Amino acid sequence: MKGVYELFVQASFSAAHSLRGYQGDCACIHGHNWIIKVYLQCHELNFLGIGVDFRDIKKHIKKVLKDLDHCNLNDLSFFKDVNPTSENIAAFIFKTLSLDLNQKNIKISKIKVLESPDAGAVYWEE
Repeated sequence: MKGVYELFVQASFSAAHSLRGYQGDCACIHGHNWIIKVYLQCHELNFLGIGVDFRDIKKHIKKVLKDLDHCNLNDLSFFKDVNPTSENIAAFIFKTLSLDLNQKNIKISKIKVLESPDAGAVYWEE
């Protein structure tokens, strides 16, 4: 049986959002210090024993989070017609990072987004 390595990198950003159509406090603009975890799977290691260089993963994450950090997520084009929920933010990050990081033997396996220490969402594709 072939082995699978799953690596992860954690990062964070701060942003505001509001949930259109929501009945409750979250309909009003408010902010979170979002924490994300990016998980990648690989089947092979290079000659150093590294599947994916954490530095490379962080570089790509930083590029994505630059557009999310310290803004109102509702103003971003991706969230014009989609509520910026933890679920949708996780899907957005997954799809964006997959374009940059997925290769023959390396792929994003899931994205975890926490809007508080005890609440969040995980997104992956089957």
